[in-house]
Amino acid sequence: MKLHNAVVLVTGANRGIGLAFAREALARGARKVYAGARNPASVTLPGVEAVQLDVTSAADIAAAAQRCGDVTVLINNAGIASFGGFLAEGSIESARTQMDTNFFGPLLLTRAFAPVLAAHGGGALLNVLSVASWINRPMLGVYGATKSAAWALTNGLRHELRGQGTQVLGMHVGFVDTDLTKGIDMPKSSPDVIVKRTLDALEAGAEEVLADDITKQVKLGLNAEPPVYLAAA
Repeated sequence: MKLHNAVVLVTGANRGIGLAFAREALARGARKVYAGARNPASVTLPGVEAVQLDVTSAADIAAAAQRCGDVTVLINNAGIASFGGFLAEGSIESARTQMDTNFFGPLLLTRAFAPVLAAHGGGALLNVLSVASWINRPMLGVYGATKSAAWALTNGLRHELRGQGTQVLGMHVGFVDTDLTKGIDMPKSSPDVIVKRTLDALEAGAEEVLADDITKQVKLGLNAEPPVYLAAA
């Protein structure tokens, strides 16, 4: 799916990876970029069209689908992360909150925009996932479960949307240097580098992209003996 002359909707586009996606889509010649955010006033990138879009709000999603009926590329980027494992205090509430954004958000957006993509020849769907889709540690245990669910969603949608010609790309990545990870003392990738690699993969017709070295190592480790997800931290 080429970005030149495409119409792109990026969720969570006011900062971090979403902002980098919006900026790079413009640089690659997108005809229009809709920048979704809970508060559209927080979208300051020149050249984009700000859209009020809380991905947990059915009303916002319906309004966006009505307004953005020319979209050919949907980038489900909006996500949240909270520290803590499954047995930590507040983990049930945390799981519900994070699932609402990280799983149900992309599901609801895709259900709303699949007919829009079909009407324009199929287009593309890009879901921002995580290395935590495959490996889970207590620091981000609940978050990892939501990204595992989003990975399963992506794999299922790929098959359901194949008949209408929609390319479905899952982007797996480790820690990226954004506001979301500023409290984590670990090596981080540049959002601009990650986004360029991901959009290169999209334009090449890929269905999965491992956007940094740690993700490539973990993917290889899934078939190790013992597999990486069983190894102690």
